Parts: sequence; structure tokens; C-alpha cells
Amino acid sequence: MSSASSTIDLRGSEVPSGEGTLSKISRGKGKSLALRLLGILIFLGLWQLGGQWVANNPNTKNFADFAPAQTLAALKGLVTSGSLLENAWPSLKRIALGISIALLLGIPLGVSIGRFAVLNDCTYLPFQFLRMVSPLAWMPIAVMIYPGWDSAIVFLITMAAVWPLILSSAAGVKRIDPSWLTVARNLGASEFQVITRVILPAVLYDILNGLRLAIGIAWVVIVPAEYLGVSSGLGYAINDARDTLEYDTLAAYVIAIGFIGYMLDSSCAFLNKKLNWTGES
Repeated sequence: MSSASSTIDLRGSEVPSGEGTLSKISRGKGKSLALRLLGILIFLGLWQLGGQWVANNPNTKNFADFAPAQTLAALKGLVTSGSLLENAWPSLKRIALGISIALLLGIPLGVSIGRFAVLNDCTYLPFQFLRMVSPLAWMPIAVMIYPGWDSAIVFLITMAAVWPLILSSAAGVKRIDPSWLTVARNLGASEFQVITRVILPAVLYDILNGLRLAIGIAWVVIVPAEYLGVSSGLGYAINDARDTLEYDTLAAYVIAIGFIGYMLDSSCAFLNKKLNWTGES
């Protein structure tokens, strides 16, 4: 006879009960959290060792403020004074505008490429070539085309973010079961209805994955892009801290950039999980 913690399936095999499964899931989550905390402790330990080595080396002792204690103290000062928010907000606005433009361009292009084989063949080589060009390589062109630095930076962000959205949307369309489209056609759906009622809901998971990649790439690009002639943003703040030799502040901004980027990525992952109906993860 099976124990109270298990049941018998239709094939006569003993399987764990719901209570046992929940217990295993809880233990798994607890172990995962413990390992993540361990990773943070290892990172802080290595950072401290590196800071001590820098401080004890006569050739690098001027950079001792990169150590954890000085950096975290500077980070606390940036948060309490409002300087961090003051510099992060312009960067986030530029990211939001660049990503919005990339969405407006990337999703229609990607869906069209995935939907029509002729367009896919025509755009394949040009798009593969263009997406391999570093977004920062467009900087001289952006400066010549746009009258202001902000517009040039938004252009660079758009160029960084549009390709993951195009490719993920196109790949999602190509994976759609052709029978879905056939049924929609047989029910009298127009091309617009096929796209809005069948294709877009079906590729939402792929679009959100592309958006997550796009935000990650854009966040990496924003810092060097803000080295241009702007007087606000996280990139400007890092450049300014370097020029004034405030290495603790510089390191604090680096930590802040990493944390904000992590929160953006986690938000995308959460949204993807909530809106995902495909069962994929």
C-alpha cells in the first residue's frame, strides 16, 4: 500500500502528493536563494581583496577609493542627496524614448518579415549586416544628422534596441502553426484581423523576449553615449566623477547602473512570465 504522502497514477506508479511536491519546491527555492546570497558574499569578498591590493600597491594607491566601504558610503550620499535620482532620471527618459521608437519600428517590420517570404529574403542580408554594426559606430552620423545631443543619443539607443525586436518578432511569426491562419481565413478574417487577432497574440512571448534583450543592450549603450555633449545622465555623472578624481563616486555610480539595469531586466522577466500563455520559460 502506498504511503500517505503519495498517490497511484493510472499506470499503477506511485507519484508524490501535492504536499510533497510543494515541500520540494520550497526547498528548491530556499537553496536557490542561499546560493544567490553566497554569490553576493563572494563578490563582496573579492571586491574587498581587490580594494586592499590596490590600496597597498604604490602604483595604484590613488585608486583606493574603489574599495567597498568608500563606494557604499558614496552611494549612500548620492541616494540621500538626491543626486542619483537626478542623474538617473534623464538616462531612463532617453531609454524609454529610444525603446518606444524601436518598438514602433521593430514589431511591424518583424511581423512583416516573418509573414511574407519575399520581404524576408529581400531584407535578410542588409539587416544581418546592419545589426552587426556597433550602435556607437553610428555616433558621428547621429551628431551630424540631429541638431541636439539628446536626439542623437535617442537615435543610438533606437539603433541598439530595434534589432532584437525585429528578429524576435519575425522568428515568432515563423513558428506559428499554419493551420491557425487557415482557420482564420476560412472564418472570413481579413489580413488586418489575422495580424491583430492571431499573429500578434501568438508572438507576444517572442516580442517580450526581444524587448528584454533590447532593454539590456540599450542600457549598456546609454552610458558611453552620454559621454557626448550632454550635461545630465549617468554616463555624464561617471565622466564628471572621473575628471574630478572622485573614484568613490565613480564606483558608486557603476554600482547604481548595475542595480538599475538588474531591476529593468527583472521587471521584463516578471512581465514576460505574467503574460506568457505558451508554457515556455
